[in-house]
Amino acid sequence: MARYPSNLTLSPPKSQPMASLRGSAATVRLLHSASRVRLSLSSASSSLSISSSSSYSPSSLKCLQFSPLAPYIFKDQRSSMSTVAAASDPAQLKSAREDIKELLKSNSCHPILVRLGWHDAGTYNKNIEEWPRRGGANGSLRFDIELKHAANAGLVNALKLIQPIKDKYSGVTYADLFQLASATAIEEAGGPKIPMKYGRVDVSAPEECPEEGRLPAAGPPKPVDHLREVFYRMGLNDKEIVALSGAHTLGRSRPERSGWGKPETKYTKNGPGAPGGQSWTAEWLKFDNSYFKDIKQRKDDDLLVLPTDAALFEDPSFKVYAEKYAEDQEAFFKDYAEAHAKLSNLGAKFDPQEGIVLDGVAGEKSMAAKYSSGKVRELSEVMKKKIRAEYKAIGGSPDKPLQSNYFLNIMITIAVLAFLASLLGNYL
Repeated sequence: MARYPSNLTLSPPKSQPMASLRGSAATVRLLHSASRVRLSLSSASSSLSISSSSSYSPSSLKCLQFSPLAPYIFKDQRSSMSTVAAASDPAQLKSAREDIKELLKSNSCHPILVRLGWHDAGTYNKNIEEWPRRGGANGSLRFDIELKHAANAGLVNALKLIQPIKDKYSGVTYADLFQLASATAIEEAGGPKIPMKYGRVDVSAPEECPEEGRLPAAGPPKPVDHLREVFYRMGLNDKEIVALSGAHTLGRSRPERSGWGKPETKYTKNGPGAPGGQSWTAEWLKFDNSYFKDIKQRKDDDLLVLPTDAALFEDPSFKVYAEKYAEDQEAFFKDYAEAHAKLSNLGAKFDPQEGIVLDGVAGEKSMAAKYSSGKVRELSEVMKKKIRAEYKAIGGSPDKPLQSNYFLNIMITIAVLAFLASLLGNYL
């Protein structure tokens, strides 16, 4: 991303009258009447000048609002401009998903890819507004400093598995790739379709990684309190905590990494993948509701139950959902899909802001398709594109209300006053 000096002046030739708008990052001078417009940028080390012979009008300045210089003219960007943003390419995302499916077939690495996505997103702190300091799904887990956090033990292996796909598809960000791999792993293991969206921006340096200690621990002194402390900090509720815990139906715990579980059991001694560890379920590469059934029954010593797992049937609020999911897999799949999608978006900065939908099933957008015929849906998409383009042209986006453009309001007011003055002049 190009950098521009913060000392900017938009000024007319010296002979022309002007109005001034001043801000902390820039000084903007505007002509009252039609004239040449000159944009000049200067600093101690460089300068840039852009001239135009076209007449000044609010619409021309509206175009200027969306130029790379706009943030320095219209608002103070400060630290938000320090990180390079890059959206993922939709075609490359789809191709990467197919490669991930092949990786899953050949390596049976579903559990560790789910964990990779979760641990990148799970550092989010809802009480911190600034990106990327708030943590979340921003690709920071690719840096060694974060990979070495105790809760991320073994995830270097997931990064090694996924790195060749990242190298192949440079138009996909790490943040998107981690979440794409996680959702695809759930779906390929027999789980629900996750209503994902993409376009997450990557952090650019290790200094932007979150501090250690934001992820949940396996055996805290007070499991219930710990789960709520960690997941409430992310903005998740009790239902989502229990639903997400159900992903332990996949995978194993290895004592050499986490300090929990047996070295091997009858379910893990022969793999697939590297043998060993202790699984939560007998079929630990199949996504279903066995996790809840097995924890509730506790009939098999070869199946793992962590203190945070047991807490789901001990706390009254958690137990309502755990009992429900043990009996109703469809309800579990529905709630899990929603919770997984929410987790995958935590803390993320999207470019474009509305995100990129690969299959037309991201959140509420999927509901509209149920009530449209094919012909109407085709027309609706065309109209939506036109409306979106016009809306963006005046500063809005589908996911946020249009903010007041004080600059244009001022110019419109001036134009109206000038028009009224001319009318009065004709009568005098």
